[in-house]
Amino acid sequence: MQNIVITLVFSIVMLVFMAFPAMKIVEWIKPKINLSEKWYNILQILLTILLSLIIGLFLKFA
Repeated sequence: MQNIVITLVFSIVMLVFMAFPAMKIVEWIKPKINLSEKWYNILQILLTILLSLIIGLFLKFA
């Protein structure tokens, strides 16, 4: 349980820093798939959360 909490704490801090890479990735994907504005925003939020969780796991176990 403690490992999950520590990983989530690391991930919450990284949410702010992962917003820019997520924007750049979604901007790169947008012309290839022709995303609508709604899906653009959803994909950006999901990608930000995913990247922050990956970095949180890396910080916990590295």
